[in-house]
Amino acid sequence: EQARRSIGEFTDIFGRENFYLEMHDHGFDSQRLCNRQLVDFSKEYDLQLVAANDVHFLDRKDHEAHDVLICIGTNSMQFDENRLTYSPEVYFKTSAEMRQLFKEVPEAIKNTLAIADKCDLEIELDATSSAKYPQFDSPDGGSREDYFRQLCYEGLVERYGKERADTDEELKERLDYECGIMEKMGFLSYFLITWDFVKWAKDHDVPVGPGRGSAAGSLVAYVLGITDLCPIRFGLIFERFLNPERVSPPDIDMDFCQTRRPEVIQYVREKYGERAVSHIVTFGTLGAKSVVRDVARVLGLPYSEGNRIAKMIPNDLGTTLADAKKKNPELREELENNDGVRRVYDYSLFLEGLTRGTGIHAAGVVIGDSELTKYVPLIRGKEGEVVTQFAMSPLTDLGMLKMDFLGLKTLTVIHDAVVAVRERYGRLANPETGEEYDTIDDVPLDDPAVYKMMARGGTAGIFQFESNLANDKLRAMRCDRFMDLVATNALIRPGPLDSGMTDVYIERKLGRQEVTYPHPDLQKILEPTYGVIVYQEQVMRIASELAGFTLGEADVLRKAVGKKIAALIKQELGKFVERSVERGVDRSIAEDLADQIETFGRYGFNLSHSAAYSLISYHTAWLKAHYPAEYMAALLSSVLDSTDSVVKYIGACRDLPRYLPKLDDSLEVLPPDVNESGWKFTVTENGKIRFGLGAVKGVGHGAVQSVLAARKDGRFTTLFDFLERIDIRALNKRACEALIAAGALDAFGHRAQLLAGLDTAYGEVQARQAEIEAGQGSLFGDASALPRSAPSLPNLPEWDEHDRLAREKAALGFFISGHPLDRYREVVRAFEPVSSQTLGDRPGQSVDLPCVVTSVARQISRRDNSEWGKITVEDFHGTATVLAFRETWQTYKEILEQDAVVLVTGKVSGRERDEEDPPVFLDAARLLHDVTESGELAIQIELELESDVPVTAFEKAKQVLAEHPGASPIWFQLGQDNGEPAPRLRSRSLKATPDAETMDGLQKLFGRGNVRVVRAVIPEVDTSASDRRAFWRDKANRA
Repeated sequence: EQARRSIGEFTDIFGRENFYLEMHDHGFDSQRLCNRQLVDFSKEYDLQLVAANDVHFLDRKDHEAHDVLICIGTNSMQFDENRLTYSPEVYFKTSAEMRQLFKEVPEAIKNTLAIADKCDLEIELDATSSAKYPQFDSPDGGSREDYFRQLCYEGLVERYGKERADTDEELKERLDYECGIMEKMGFLSYFLITWDFVKWAKDHDVPVGPGRGSAAGSLVAYVLGITDLCPIRFGLIFERFLNPERVSPPDIDMDFCQTRRPEVIQYVREKYGERAVSHIVTFGTLGAKSVVRDVARVLGLPYSEGNRIAKMIPNDLGTTLADAKKKNPELREELENNDGVRRVYDYSLFLEGLTRGTGIHAAGVVIGDSELTKYVPLIRGKEGEVVTQFAMSPLTDLGMLKMDFLGLKTLTVIHDAVVAVRERYGRLANPETGEEYDTIDDVPLDDPAVYKMMARGGTAGIFQFESNLANDKLRAMRCDRFMDLVATNALIRPGPLDSGMTDVYIERKLGRQEVTYPHPDLQKILEPTYGVIVYQEQVMRIASELAGFTLGEADVLRKAVGKKIAALIKQELGKFVERSVERGVDRSIAEDLADQIETFGRYGFNLSHSAAYSLISYHTAWLKAHYPAEYMAALLSSVLDSTDSVVKYIGACRDLPRYLPKLDDSLEVLPPDVNESGWKFTVTENGKIRFGLGAVKGVGHGAVQSVLAARKDGRFTTLFDFLERIDIRALNKRACEALIAAGALDAFGHRAQLLAGLDTAYGEVQARQAEIEAGQGSLFGDASALPRSAPSLPNLPEWDEHDRLAREKAALGFFISGHPLDRYREVVRAFEPVSSQTLGDRPGQSVDLPCVVTSVARQISRRDNSEWGKITVEDFHGTATVLAFRETWQTYKEILEQDAVVLVTGKVSGRERDEEDPPVFLDAARLLHDVTESGELAIQIELELESDVPVTAFEKAKQVLAEHPGASPIWFQLGQDNGEPAPRLRSRSLKATPDAETMDGLQKLFGRGNVRVVRAVIPEVDTSASDRRAFWRDKANRA
């Protein structure tokens, strides 16, 4: 009866001639029964039949591979009998097969052609058209062109001043040229739409990035406020962004504060209509490594076997299974001799590249001139969001306007840090010079303090330069200018690193290698990068300068080389050589240059993007150099939900004096405190960082809001006062226990007392609140009239340090009031840059890692039943895993007990370089105390030639050393002079133990940054500086 009702409904809607009854036959009896009923319905209602077949794979032979795909999608195993399966008949059948299948109803086959004839859909594809863009009209009714140029002129005046805007011919010509190109290409609305939502964001105090990608090369984008990097000053090229000789839509990606990005998108929705704006779908595909692991799992192979096969696939980006077979002889051998591996490979080869699932593009938004359903199919996302069913590329082909609204956490950090600076000091200024700035964008780019900090290696928390690789390169080149940051951004990528470009740049910058140019006319272009082709824009200018290419033609060459389009490379480089020769360049030089362009241009980076992002990097570095407390507090607040990141940045706070000599001591991060802390990390009046309550595990946002609301009525005085004033429904007892363990209630007593007294206090508060709610306090319902005293805390001893730190770590995920390695802090630094954080940069390398053992798991090998150990260790930067097998485990397992402070020696796993947490395979382990006492470490005192350290300091130093005798030698490292190697002098008689007390005493005498523990390798003496050595030997001998 339901079928009959549906037939009547659809016939009324579509008409009898357009409604068909569809028949399937996948081999199921139920379908054949249904088909007989459909034949009866067709006669009863005079409706036509049509034959169809579900198609889930192309050929019948693909059924097994499709079955594996279904197992992957449903997370099931192939041997599971109760899983989802498909009939082997759901493949793309031939017309002959369909006729045979439905031979009793031949008209059902004919009707497939009739339906095809009725379908007439044309989808207009024109990526260069802006017809589907919202048309941004002038508010005064004038022409769009006049309005656009008026906005550009006003922006030019605002950026450069009226006098220069009216008289600087270069500026005026550049602006007129760009406006003309945009008008000719029909993209004025695109720029006006972008200008409008960026202006709205800035007007509403939403932090906006200075630019991203090639858009920073446009003067129009700069004067409209879309970007904040002057393209004239940095030599950026407009044609890299919008090429008049290769018509394609502009592509401006915008960075916004991550937390307020949704506000900008909502503004766009409200302006152009909810039904005209949508998120964009993404399709996750099965990559080579992931599909191998998935197939192996589905087939029931152990995880280790799937991982072993996957590791035979090279890590190179874009490597396919076919590529891996060609490149790796080990894989070929396995495929020839191992049936299991061959089966995994064959299925994986079939499934590689198929869509695994859908998601929402992290940044992409499409904006239409009317309802999007006119052009694009839409779906609802998991959270109810409207999402296109077309991905980015098809939307471009359709001529739809798509924008990238990216959320950049660093912009939030900068904004929060600047707000904190203004709150504390009342202004944003350079503390050394007193120069005041309206915004962070106004700070000069030549501040020596910034570059000194980065050249010393202080890049932790600096946007784009946090990696050990970036840190090493900035130190190696002794970075001292903004363009060093820009170049480093471009050079710390696989291509330049592997080709040696990065090292050549550094050697030439330091004067160790002669700077040469392929042709005299290229000196101006390549001089900023010491003769090395670093940027794509340099390739374009070389083509323009030597071969007379227009910048549009040069961009075609740039794209051919950068995208490795072989046919186009041959064509464009051939044109480059011939035109260069015509303009008087020697053919051999032109051909050599063509080879260089192909080689270096392939690795060249976008100067516009590198410069724009380096500007963000500089702003973070400026804030860290001048306002370290405010910046680090904002940075820590941005990673509240990442324990590893909080640990890393707290470690960076401790290390600050090494990079900022103006700091006498570490930047202290204080434990949380219910009377002082907010949700985020904050800066105290005396310049320390107070831990945010939001980082305490088990204490949610509602609980913290309850604390902050109650605190408005005054500080909490006791545990009972605290519990009585907060909403205990928002802050339950378990959350209170976490606050106690984290130290947030230390002002009311020590933690053992507080935890022991919590049940009583909490119960009393619950009872009182229940009485108040029931109105049972007195005859008049006044509970406050009851003469009841607050319960006192029990008299108990405090937890020992080990127990206190263990509970603290459970509440926070890390140590805050202390660390088991604290007494060895200077010793640990002797083994840097090795740390838990840098292991991923050292695949296959031997390392020495000072650490504390936090857990030990004894394992039994399935292979030979031998015992081995999996040890979790921790240092100041995070955690790492140490694996100890057989004899090594038996030798060192007594040392590797929980809470032991040890020096682990071993080899980092040689797995994929991008592995986040590679384990260390143990070779040896020793107690760090024994290493400290062994004489393998030395105490090094660094002294500058012009040092004003008095002789009395040496006399006091001798006294400090005498009070802490030991086996470690004492070295004096003399300051460098004219780049010569600095001599080190070794004391003949003095030795000491490099413990915390020794180091603290010496650092007070010579400066915290001038005394450190180093590995005790016999120092070399610089015999070319005998006079200087004699001068310092005299001082050293007196000591």
